[in-house]
Amino acid sequence: MKLRVLELTKYGRLGASSRMRSWQYLPWLQQAGFDLCAEPLFSDEMLEARYESGGYRFGRIVRAYFERCRLLLQRHSFDVVWIEKEALPWWPLWVESMLLRGVPYVLDYDDAIFHNYDQHRRPWVRRIYGKRLDGLMKKAALVVAGNSYLAQRARDAGAARVEIIPTVVDLERYSLERTTSISTRGDERLLRIVWIGSPSTVAYLDMLREPLQSLSKRRGFVFRVIGGGNFDIPGVNVEVVPWSEDTEVDSIRECDIGVMPLLDSKWERGKCGYKIIQYMACGLPVVASNIGVNSEIVMQGESGVLVNSNNEWVFALEKLMSDQALRAKMGVAGRECVEKKYCLQKTAPRLIGLLRTTGRL
Repeated sequence: MKLRVLELTKYGRLGASSRMRSWQYLPWLQQAGFDLCAEPLFSDEMLEARYESGGYRFGRIVRAYFERCRLLLQRHSFDVVWIEKEALPWWPLWVESMLLRGVPYVLDYDDAIFHNYDQHRRPWVRRIYGKRLDGLMKKAALVVAGNSYLAQRARDAGAARVEIIPTVVDLERYSLERTTSISTRGDERLLRIVWIGSPSTVAYLDMLREPLQSLSKRRGFVFRVIGGGNFDIPGVNVEVVPWSEDTEVDSIRECDIGVMPLLDSKWERGKCGYKIIQYMACGLPVVASNIGVNSEIVMQGESGVLVNSNNEWVFALEKLMSDQALRAKMGVAGRECVEKKYCLQKTAPRLIGLLRTTGRL
């Protein structure tokens, strides 16, 4: 008998979190014999419009929530409901709980979205919604967390079953074939430092303005920004590259060093370090802020360098830029780490097993 799964994602494939935490698993689940119905709350078209205008149209939000409620009313046709983060963001807990009653559900987290509520600047939001996700996690049949910080929140909320599955890449997409960077200055080939993200996360690059400006006074390089939209640092050779699912791997492989700056806050401690895993999968050494899960993924001095200050950013990047052998050594170590722990080929069979033991067959 097939396990009937209702998969409720936040976004379509355009949303990085939904693509990595949900959509890339669908072929594996289908091959395992699952009967799937997968639907996003916010479509790719809605997300594109948000990136362009800065928000969603009210009418489209109403229609999106209406469709989500319609699906939840059909929940008894399924053996398990698999939810990315929450089914009805910003709705009262009792409404979502009522629409999930009577069927086992799985919650999946790759961000500390509970801090959208309990760390909100308005006291009334913190008072009314602060424990909203804790209530959902407590009643869940299973909570799947992308890192230990998220998992601990679920345990503290009273979740009966909590498992950690990191955000991972598909090795079939991430081959080790390298494409040579073509940017030159005279006869000198310029190395590329790369960051990949979205318009909603490009603000983290403000942390690199001073280090990259200082570094650019010492030597030439290209700073490639993938998917961040318009971005510029005076005095730095910034190369803006549009993101697409078809080109993102090649856009990273053309580079030499990957970076992941992060602020030190509760929200950042919920991040799952996916950028780092992408870089390592492409055989690139990594320089990253020594924050949260970054310090668990990066093997200090082996697959990359963890930094705590502007000076450390400059020192680490300059050292890697001047030592090709070190870059290659760290790149190999990073790739090996991805193959062992951070790839779909390792996590998909585990997720399949978890869903099978959670569904009501």
